[in-house]
Amino acid sequence: MLRLFYNLFSYLFEFIMPFLTVISSKMKLFVVGRIHSKKTLQTANFSNDNWLWFHCASLGEFEQAVPLIEKLKTDTHKIVVTFFSPSGYEIKKKHHLIDRALYLPVDTPKNAKLLVEAVKPKAAFFIKYDFWENYFRALNVQKIPIYMVSSNFRKNQFYFKWYAGFFKNTLKRVTHFFVQNQMSEQVLRSNGFDNVSISGDTRFDRVYAQLSMDNELDFIKQFKQNRQCVVLGSTWPDCETAFVNAINESNEKVCFVIAPHEINPDKIKELENKLAVKTSVFSRGIDPLANVLIIDAIGYLTKIYSEADIAYVGGAMGQTGMHNILEPAVFGVPVLVGPNTHKFPEAKALEKHGGLQIVTDAKSFEKTLFGLLENEQQRLKMGKSAKDFVESQVGATDKIVAEATF
Repeated sequence: MLRLFYNLFSYLFEFIMPFLTVISSKMKLFVVGRIHSKKTLQTANFSNDNWLWFHCASLGEFEQAVPLIEKLKTDTHKIVVTFFSPSGYEIKKKHHLIDRALYLPVDTPKNAKLLVEAVKPKAAFFIKYDFWENYFRALNVQKIPIYMVSSNFRKNQFYFKWYAGFFKNTLKRVTHFFVQNQMSEQVLRSNGFDNVSISGDTRFDRVYAQLSMDNELDFIKQFKQNRQCVVLGSTWPDCETAFVNAINESNEKVCFVIAPHEINPDKIKELENKLAVKTSVFSRGIDPLANVLIIDAIGYLTKIYSEADIAYVGGAMGQTGMHNILEPAVFGVPVLVGPNTHKFPEAKALEKHGGLQIVTDAKSFEKTLFGLLENEQQRLKMGKSAKDFVESQVGATDKIVAEATF
């Protein structure tokens, strides 16, 4: 009965999607992209190649997938990647590792059958979360293995509630769960799943590889000069309530680089108006005399972290979800985050290891930040702990490749 309601809802949502394009430009991309992806599946020829299918909800999940794609992409295996959100698809659709990128059509039985029979993947890798009943069912029908990669489970998740049997049955369609930690393994095993192993998180492999790349950005060196540099990455408006006062109270020996999660000119202007110090915006040119540089462009943040003395990573001050703390940590940078980290085991682990501190409001942000800026020994010790932690967690990709069969 629940499956019937699920499918009716899915078909209804697909029917009304075109009427939702007026909500926002992002929703328009969400809808139009799916229409184009369905046409691609109906007309494109996938049959002459051996495809591996990776599904990534958004940008962060794709970054988790990259180390695995790098290992599995060969002359005989091509890669198709589906995205749920525009923030993943629009940024990564032309990535050199992807042979074909698509929006994931709505999870109806018809769409699932269309994708699976068109692509005929040798295996499907779903990154972290995103469990889709009809896609999993269609893959099972074709006897195509389904691997969950870098998954993280908690005992209070709704999949395991007494009333969520339908969704728990969806999980039963998975061939193997590669989970991040022992707690996730215990949760699955206590709910009757034996097809699970602890691989760790492929994000550690992804960020560790960044150390071997060229991370220099001339414009950051031009801006930073000889000052201490605080990078505020993937910030949201609710983060600004915590850090604006600290910036306004800082001295000329410290500079700040702010990289908002969403590049919105109106929001950036609002941020500028809150700052009482001289501010420069990337698209308008670099002013080395400014105290603050706002990055209104995508694709620079990971490299910018390499120049940081301290990094604040956004998302956990509110409820939007914490962004990638491993990107600054791998460079040996002390990490500050907001208090809402309970869904992110890597934050708890990094805090326990000594590489991360939680700030709860403007007062604690200011106290923690200025304390670290003034205490070089503590700052360097914290940074070393952060880097050591990342190095200790590398290796998830090799474990998955060794166990996955197709």
